[in-house]
Amino acid sequence: MRLILLGPPGSGKGTQAQRLVHRHGIVQLSTGEMLRAAVAAGTPVGLQAKEIMANGGLVPDEVVVGIIADRIEEPDAKKGFILDGFPRTVPQAEALDELLRKKHLKLDAVVELRVNESALLARVEKRAEETRARGEEVRLDDTPEVLTKRLAQYRSLTEPLIHYYSERRKLLTVDGMMTIEHVTREINRILTALGALEPKEHEEAKSASKASKTARKTTKAVKSAKKAAKPARKAAEAGRKAKAARKAAKKTAKQPAKKAVKKAAKQAARAANARKGAKAAKKTAKKLTKKRAKR
Repeated sequence: MRLILLGPPGSGKGTQAQRLVHRHGIVQLSTGEMLRAAVAAGTPVGLQAKEIMANGGLVPDEVVVGIIADRIEEPDAKKGFILDGFPRTVPQAEALDELLRKKHLKLDAVVELRVNESALLARVEKRAEETRARGEEVRLDDTPEVLTKRLAQYRSLTEPLIHYYSERRKLLTVDGMMTIEHVTREINRILTALGALEPKEHEEAKSASKASKTARKTTKAVKSAKKAAKPARKAAEAGRKAKAARKAAKKTAKQPAKKAVKKAAKQAARAANARKGAKAAKKTAKKLTKKRAKR
């Protein structure tokens, strides 16, 4: 899947690009990052760009296209890529088309995020006010004045690309004023309809969605089961408490009876001892009487 995202500053291109990267395993190619990486790696094109930048010049389109040509040959770009910051002009778009033709690759789609510029300016003004209210310093590139200039530049340089790709039936327009989630869903719907997603990717996305749905259902079922089991647990607890109460009552009831039996036994023992003592005394008295009679 090879894509270009078009839209003015603040339209949400960066956010949507990252979502596509994470979901489909493709790479986001930023011309600025590619230039710095090529310079650091010391590639022939990177050395050429380094010399131009060192002299304070703008890197020409052919050098940028050369860097892109090298970058899309790397393994992580084989599955696809999103171009960020390129092309910015019609000549750059023509150079990119020529590059892809030479490599026998095709551009799947150019997604334009269409937004209301007045709403963007209002959004930036509000953000700037909130930043000042927090006592923080407003970034120089995050003010209505800077955004106005960038929007004017976009209209003059980049907006012609909309007509260029529309003529080639590559342009797809999405309402960028929707919520982030809605924009993401719409982009994925369009790419699926175009067949830009590989069957495996589509199945994986579908399986992930199904697994997520199943997990939600399972969680809901577990919660319902816990809720349903709560009265049963309460009843069981009440039963245990009632059993303990009966046992205690039975034990309490037995205690007086045991005490009475012990008391009666003691009394009987004392009576028996008294009878034995009386009998012994009687016998002793009888013996004494006999002895006296003999005398």
